Amino acid sequence: MPTDCIPFRDTNYFSSLICDYLDEKEALKPFYNRFPKLEHFKAQIEEKQTSFSTESRNVLVKALNHQYENVEVSNLTQTHINSLKNSNTFTIVTGHQLNLFTGPLYFFYKIISAINLCKELKVKYPEYNFVPIYWMASEDHDFAEINYFNFKGKKVQWNRDASGAVGDLNLEGLDHVFEVFSSQLNANTNEIELKNNFKKSYVSNSNLAESMRYLVNKLFENSGLVIVDGNDKELKTLFIPNIEEELIKQTSFSRVSEANQMLNALDGNYKIQVNPREINLFYIVKNIRERIIEKEDVYYVNNTSIKWSRSEILKEVNAFPERFSPNVIMRPLYQEVVLPNLCYIGGGGELAYWLQLKSNFESQKVPFPMLLLRNSALLVTEKQKEKLAKLNLEVSDLFLNQDALKTKITKEISEIDIDLSSQKQHLKKQFKALYDLAEKTDASFKGAVAAQEQKQINGLEVLEKRLLKAQKRKLTDHLNRVVTLQNELFPNQSLQERYMNFSEFYLEYGSDFIPKLIDSLNPLQGDFSIVQV
Repeated sequence: MPTDCIPFRDTNYFSSLICDYLDEKEALKPFYNRFPKLEHFKAQIEEKQTSFSTESRNVLVKALNHQYENVEVSNLTQTHINSLKNSNTFTIVTGHQLNLFTGPLYFFYKIISAINLCKELKVKYPEYNFVPIYWMASEDHDFAEINYFNFKGKKVQWNRDASGAVGDLNLEGLDHVFEVFSSQLNANTNEIELKNNFKKSYVSNSNLAESMRYLVNKLFENSGLVIVDGNDKELKTLFIPNIEEELIKQTSFSRVSEANQMLNALDGNYKIQVNPREINLFYIVKNIRERIIEKEDVYYVNNTSIKWSRSEILKEVNAFPERFSPNVIMRPLYQEVVLPNLCYIGGGGELAYWLQLKSNFESQKVPFPMLLLRNSALLVTEKQKEKLAKLNLEVSDLFLNQDALKTKITKEISEIDIDLSSQKQHLKKQFKALYDLAEKTDASFKGAVAAQEQKQINGLEVLEKRLLKAQKRKLTDHLNRVVTLQNELFPNQSLQERYMNFSEFYLEYGSDFIPKLIDSLNPLQGDFSIVQV
């Protein structure tokens, strides 16, 4: 797949915080450890190697083998799991929600970024092993964010009542979703594969976490990807000291609040992505995932009758660590405690909140990982590329909002000049002479001159808008073709990767689709990729 690129800042879809981070702006350097360049990984390896114990490695491998007990695992994935026992093996992690049938396309770009970075690191540092990890957000409880995917412009949706951790949800109703989805497919090879993948994932397993593990393992079976479910008692035993500190000292609240104040004080007008609570943990049991609240040394589970004294809740933590679920502030810390990780790969919103967390990691003596913005891509078919050429468009033009795009195209192809900037400049020169005259006669006359100047400038601007509107009407057919193409590539006037599901591309390209994406994307490129498929 031929690949081109444009800078993230030029897409107008990424925040100033992320663009400044990518530019390594000096003011942001206190908020991260090392910038993700190949030459910086050696120091990250050394830091993690000294802090991640053999005991933690053994617990991790035992937990993963248990999670994979009923999964047909590839030789490479099993080799990767076993290698995590060794002190020279490290992970590259990305994470995502358990979206139905993987949700939007960028799910794939996250995992592919991790897979490809591991390959690059192995070439650079052959004495070490690098394992790509997909961390399933199985403890999330926001079902409405994950219960659908888009297919050919329509939602395929799983409607049911849901509460508690989504990974524990049974698959009630997904047989009906399968029938709805499969009714939109025919019987060619690729469509049969899609049907089988959906059915085996969502009809033949017992809960949503199992379904997601099956599906992602199937899609990336030849890539050595290791899938981690953090909702695991063995893994949470490693996190007990941090859970206790959160309950007793509430460290993350003070540290992240301080970091937020520091970010607010910078001149970049950065948006704070998340705000900490006093306790950043949920209590999780069947059908319940509710916040833990402390008042005068009594700990309550929100919206329930459950409560403990301080000593009682510490006993609960040690007996049942799996019942304590980290929120968005604590989940990154949990991940880094249980994995020998070097780098976290995420989208712009994720990296924005990770940048708030470094001081909390430091206070708990956990190495802060490198932060890499995942690959982003626009997939353009050969037919769409031909349309671009016929319309004399650059792909970068389509990143403009629709009104700006139509204005730009109209001005470029209009047979008359509808930009009256030169007339405005000529008018200003004429009024300069009047200002000089006012200075020599009566200074109070300057106000009348200025008012008249503004009135005439406003008149030219009204005329300019009318000319533009008239030309847009005249060029309606051409502009409609431009808008149709933009809507194809930017559905709902948003990035393709945030809306479309992989299934539409799988229909056309089948099992070659993912390997071709892996070949086309460079995790350290630092630009938005335009990929011709």
